[in-house]
Amino acid sequence: MFRKILTTAGSLVTIGFGVWHFFVPRIWNWYSYIDPKAAELTIAVRAINVFFSLCLVLFGVVNILFISEARSNRYSIIVMLSATSVLWLTRTVLQLIYPQGSQNPVVQFGMLSAFILVTLSFLISLAIVIFRNDAA
Repeated sequence: MFRKILTTAGSLVTIGFGVWHFFVPRIWNWYSYIDPKAAELTIAVRAINVFFSLCLVLFGVVNILFISEARSNRYSIIVMLSATSVLWLTRTVLQLIYPQGSQNPVVQFGMLSAFILVTLSFLISLAIVIFRNDAA
């Protein structure tokens, strides 16, 4: 049960982060920083952001489906939790090496704290699945 709570919480944050990222280019006026003559760059940035945002939403949804469904097998759950753990661990490490929000320590360390908590939610869930024999 604890594994389901942790995975669901981390997945909801992942989904929220993905949905939020669909709107980031408009909120932060990303395209104003790109030379208007670089139309291909604007298209590429838009495509990468949509792809990234959709991947986060799908990772979150699939994790919730796998963790909630009684028919899910242990291997599938381990694969999804591993992939999501690597994703969030990478984001956490990047926040440590190249911090975003560094103009405001509250934002910088708030983001780092959130990334650590989400990473731990998936890593702990993964450990529970790996070290227990049942998938439930």
